[in-house]
Amino acid sequence: MKLNQLDGLMAFWKVAEHRGFTAASAELEVSPSALSQAIRQLEARLGVRLLNRTTRSVSLTEAGEDYLARIGPALGQVIVAGEELNVLQGGPTGTLRINAARISTSMVLQPLLAGFLREHPNVKLELTNDEGFVDIVERGFDAGIRMGEDLHKDMVALPLGGPITVAIVASPDYLARFPAPSHPDDLVQHNCIRFRFAGTGAIHKWEFKVNEEIVEYEVKGNLTITDTLFSTEAALEGVGIAYTFEQLALPHIKAKRLTRVLTPFSPTFPGFSLYYPSRHDQPSKLKAFIEYARRAVI
Repeated sequence: MKLNQLDGLMAFWKVAEHRGFTAASAELEVSPSALSQAIRQLEARLGVRLLNRTTRSVSLTEAGEDYLARIGPALGQVIVAGEELNVLQGGPTGTLRINAARISTSMVLQPLLAGFLREHPNVKLELTNDEGFVDIVERGFDAGIRMGEDLHKDMVALPLGGPITVAIVASPDYLARFPAPSHPDDLVQHNCIRFRFAGTGAIHKWEFKVNEEIVEYEVKGNLTITDTLFSTEAALEGVGIAYTFEQLALPHIKAKRLTRVLTPFSPTFPGFSLYYPSRHDQPSKLKAFIEYARRAVI
């Protein structure tokens, strides 16, 4: 076996795992074109086509499925052996890729970052903010952070704090111009700061606890955003009523820059969780972050 064939094996394994070149190239830190070339060379040496490629998708051929079943476990053991050696020689290394919404970054991730990086100086942390749920395996991330109720069933979840309570807020200036709502039904008379999910284009429906049940409301307003944190800023400017979380609004409420409304109807939801694929060969960088987060939230 030629030494560069190992590059082709690794390239094929990761492209097959992610069903695409973009996520695989991100994990291996090479360009998609370099991965494609390595796999073509591997196919040429083997004399068989392993992948079906189109402009939109990548799938395994029958030969590719059989080949992956044979080499996958062995390559997994190679990776684990390398990770364990890194730990013995001075701790985890490599780039840890985490995907999180900006609001979860602000509320639960940011307090962990500095301490983790000090404890593990050989790990490079790459944080990507996406509003809405992301398939971290398909996109090449090691882990993600989202609210507990949004997680896929095939993921392992580590809670990062307790439940979170919604706060509906507006500025004193806005409430001087428009009487405060006393029931969610009154929101039809108000300018609500709406949030649009970038991935689906859907407008977030505000949820309230009415007669002990969660009821969704389609609100209207002249400002629609795709940044979850900006709703509070817009409310501070008197634009309208914002739907946010108590933890973010409380400093402004205490400083009397914002006023809370509809408090009896404000629901509480499961808090944010760190989530990651359920598999035995977790890289040491991810194991280190999981352990650090577990210690930090106790």
